[in-house]
Amino acid sequence: MREIRELVRPRPPRLGRSAVLDRCHDVDDLRAAARRRLPRAVFDYVDGGADEEIALAANRDAFRRVRFSPRVLRDVSAPDLATHLFGTQIRAPLGLAPTGYTRMIHPGAEPAVARAATARGLPYALSTVATTALEDVAATGHTNLWFQLYVLKDRALTHALVGRAETAGFQVLEVALDTAVAGHRTRDVRNGLTIPPRLALSTLLDIGTRPGYWTSVLRGAPLTLANLQTARAPGQSGTVAVLNDLFDPAVTWDDIAELRARWPGALVLKGPLAPADVRRAVEVGADGVHLSNHGGRQLDRCVSPLHLLRPAREAAGDRLALVLDSGVRHGADIAAALALGADLCMIGRPYLYGAAVAGQAGVERAIDLLVTQLRRTLQLLGVTDLTELRKLGPELVTLPPPTGSHRPAEQEGGHV
Repeated sequence: MREIRELVRPRPPRLGRSAVLDRCHDVDDLRAAARRRLPRAVFDYVDGGADEEIALAANRDAFRRVRFSPRVLRDVSAPDLATHLFGTQIRAPLGLAPTGYTRMIHPGAEPAVARAATARGLPYALSTVATTALEDVAATGHTNLWFQLYVLKDRALTHALVGRAETAGFQVLEVALDTAVAGHRTRDVRNGLTIPPRLALSTLLDIGTRPGYWTSVLRGAPLTLANLQTARAPGQSGTVAVLNDLFDPAVTWDDIAELRARWPGALVLKGPLAPADVRRAVEVGADGVHLSNHGGRQLDRCVSPLHLLRPAREAAGDRLALVLDSGVRHGADIAAALALGADLCMIGRPYLYGAAVAGQAGVERAIDLLVTQLRRTLQLLGVTDLTELRKLGPELVTLPPPTGSHRPAEQEGGHV
């Protein structure tokens, strides 16, 4: 009976958001919890991709096709996950990617994400289309902030943003190269998503099923493009596609050279870069390349960044740092990317799922899940640190070529 009592010993109950996070054991659990919390249009904004969402599914498929060949009988009692990037030490090879309209996900918005990144010793990249001014994010005290720049038709505003980021103490300028125009995000169009959300009939019906979300939104600060108030009237709403009016489809390498001359810190170019573009990035004076297809949200059918990684490393050698996102959902994904040549992985949707559930605590939970999975993967691979992981990468990791077709993401069990 004593043994039975030990087995069924009750634990003190945890209530509220903490209880929800306790039941989230991987990113998919966070996604399911976020889906229950958010209105459909908001969840679809986070979760969806461009057009048929083929690239969205392909990103995950690339990681799922990775196969490991571990080494055994190695002392892996204390794997070291720390790394250095652009002169700054990072506790783990993971960063929080730039995402727009974060206040729509949680009222704590970008400052909550920045504080979570600070608590875990990771970099955080703020988007041009953030809902918090870059100076206010810098005021959180995070010392490893990146600013993702969209080159706008209004070059004076573009250059002003660069100057503001420098003055606020941002360490890295990351220029998005895949946004000549905004991608066609079919879910957003069908849902009639506006920024800020309009109280249409469907919205009013949604309020009845998710009162907690709408109460927090209505009590929070106004949802605006905080860094672009000179480009749009404060509070002015419109579909997400309104960004087409701001993006400049005429951006060339000459514009990147000009930004290089203006920016004194590390310069990173972000997009689905082929080897020729990686070599051009070296020539223009970039410090890093961020391989990304925008999480499948821009050009549908775009190649997965994981398949661009080895060619990019061959083209860059050791002259550029390589960052990768799009499809990272597990610590094993991070291990695979690092073994194939990446220096850092970034996540977007995973931490937004966490933020939707519990703000800063939810973001920290997403980080902790991935870092724990990464540490365990290294131990099971027989690897003691990231340098060894890179050195042994060709022996440890096999990446088959992409398949010829992909089912839509929602038919893949919902893992996006």
